[in-house]
Parts: sequence; structure tokens; C-alpha cells
Amino acid sequence: MERLRNMGLKQTFFLLSAGCLCAALLLTLSVYGLCGALAEQYPQGGVSIDFNGLVTELPDPTPEQQRILDVLDGVRLAAALVLPAVGLAAAGFLFYRWKLKKPVQVLRAGTERIRNHDLDFSIPEVSGDELGQICAAFETMRAELLETSQELWRQAEERKRLNAAFSHDLRNPVTVLKGSVLLLKQGKADGQVLDRMERYILRLEQYVEAMSSIQRLEQMPVRTGPVDGKVLRSELEETARLLAPGVEPALAVPDLGTLCMDHGLFLTTAENLIGNAARFARGKLELRLALSAGVLSLTVMDDGPGFPESLLESGPKPFGKAEDSAEHFGMGLYSSDLMCRKHGGALQLTNRPEGGAAVTASFRTDFQS
Repeated sequence: MERLRNMGLKQTFFLLSAGCLCAALLLTLSVYGLCGALAEQYPQGGVSIDFNGLVTELPDPTPEQQRILDVLDGVRLAAALVLPAVGLAAAGFLFYRWKLKKPVQVLRAGTERIRNHDLDFSIPEVSGDELGQICAAFETMRAELLETSQELWRQAEERKRLNAAFSHDLRNPVTVLKGSVLLLKQGKADGQVLDRMERYILRLEQYVEAMSSIQRLEQMPVRTGPVDGKVLRSELEETARLLAPGVEPALAVPDLGTLCMDHGLFLTTAENLIGNAARFARGKLELRLALSAGVLSLTVMDDGPGFPESLLESGPKPFGKAEDSAEHFGMGLYSSDLMCRKHGGALQLTNRPEGGAAVTASFRTDFQS
């Protein structure tokens, strides 16, 4: 049965049809033989001619016996017509029961659950034939739909969180501007009111630019291509020299060969992480690159105060800041996390046991956009 389960549909139908027709033919021959044996028990009428040419008249059957002989002839004719048809019908029934019934039920149930927006199920392995392959393809489609649905839900939740954070951080500048306008109307404004309004208007512009940059990142496609590992090393050295001029960076970059990745996306993430670490580093900045199982990891470590526990627990958030600064909106880690996830990787934040923070950004080098 297991062999039949994994056999192709065409081959299975041929074998079942041939087997059932052979069985029907044998049954038909048996009926013919049985009816012939029964008919020989009754007189047939006519004449008999022996080898010597002697003609003997055979007795005719009685009317009752003739009816029995007619019935036996009818049975033989019916068997020749009906039994092959029954054999084909049996082949079709067995083919449906053994090869079609379960896959059809599985696909129908899966389609109904997807129609009801329920993707939290799995399609079992049915068989190794064509319908089994269709069920496997259906399961792959369901898993991809589930992953896409979860990603859309995550993006929607992220958008809600981003809008909430944006609204929260806009509240103070708007309040200050409203108060300044009110003082101007009342003629009670001091000499610094215009400077204060200018600073907060500039801050609002910076907020809007930060929001726009996040939206551009979310819509930006990932374009992968060959990148030389030596180029990455030289770019990391140059970036650390420019963004952390007062810190002596230490680089650990092995020979990575040629990688397939989005060069610009990697460099933007590296700039964010190095610039963020440079603001908190007291005197040390370490950069490490590693490649393992198709994943490129960039680790940036500093000897600063480390990350707050709330940031380690909840992860990077838009407009989440570890310091009170009007110039930095805490978007560096958030945008880096977004870019890593777009490239099939992740962003991991930790505090080092010896003090300081460590950020590891990972990128899949076999990522298919």
C-alpha cells in the first residue's frame, strides 16, 4: 500500500484498471463455465452425428427446461456486458479512495481555513504522487502567507508605535511654540522668544526629516551584489576615523573573500552603529566582522556606560534615546534594526561584562530580495 501511495496517478490508474478488468474477465469466464456446466444437465434438442456418420436425434427440452436454458444464456450475456463495466467502476472507486480522497479533503479544508483568514495550521504530508506535491506546494504557500501576514502585522504595530512616539515627542515643542505665540499676542514676550521659537521650529523640522527617513528605509528595496571583504575593511577604518576622531578604533576583520549583499545598506548600518558608539565611548572602540553559515556579523563595542535595561528588554524604538539631546532622536539603532531585518538578519544589543555596550548587526549573504 505504501508503494501504491507514492506511485504516480497515471501509473496507479493504469494498474488498478488492468487489475480490475482482469478480475472481471476471470469472473466472466467463471460464470460462462458454471452456466455451461448447468446447461449440460438438460437436453439441448437437435441431432448428434458420430464418427461413423450415424445420425441420432436428441430429445428436445421441455418448456420448463427451455426456460432454464434461456436464463443461463441470459446470465452469460449479462456477465459479458456487466462485469467489465463493474470492473472499471471498481477501479475508479479504488483510485478515488486511495489516491484522491485524502488530498482533496486536505486541500479543501486548507482552502476553507485560509478563506476564514486562519493560517495557523499545517498541511500534512499526503503522498509522493502529483497530488502530494500539490499539497506540499500548498503548505509552502500557506507558510509564506503566514510569514507575510506576520510581517505586515509587525509593520502595522511598528507604524503605530512610531506614530505614537512621534506624537509624544512633538508635544513639548508644540507646547513651547503655542506658549511663545501667546506671549507675543499679550505683549509679554522676552527678548529670547524669537530665538526659542526658531530653535523649536528647527527641532520640528528635524523630527519630520527623521520620520521621512524611516519611511524611505521601509520602502527601500534590498539590492544585493558582489562585495569584496577588503573593501569593507577599508570602509570601516575610514568610517571609524571620521566619526570617532578622538578614539583609537581596534578592528578585527578576517579575510572574507567576496560576499553577496547590499553594500550601501551595510555601510549605512555601520555608520549608524559607529557614530552611536563614538558618542558614548570614553576611549575605546572595537569593530569586529565575522562570517558564519552565510551570515555576516558586524559587532561594534565601546567602553561607555552601556545600554539602559529598558532598551535591552524592549529593543530599539523610534525616538528612543539614552541621553537627553535635541540633536539626536534615537533613530540610529531603530533604523539599523530595520535595515538588518530587511536584509534577513537582526540587531542584537548587549552590555559587556567589563563595561560598555556591544551591538551586533547581522546580514544574510545569501539573501534573495
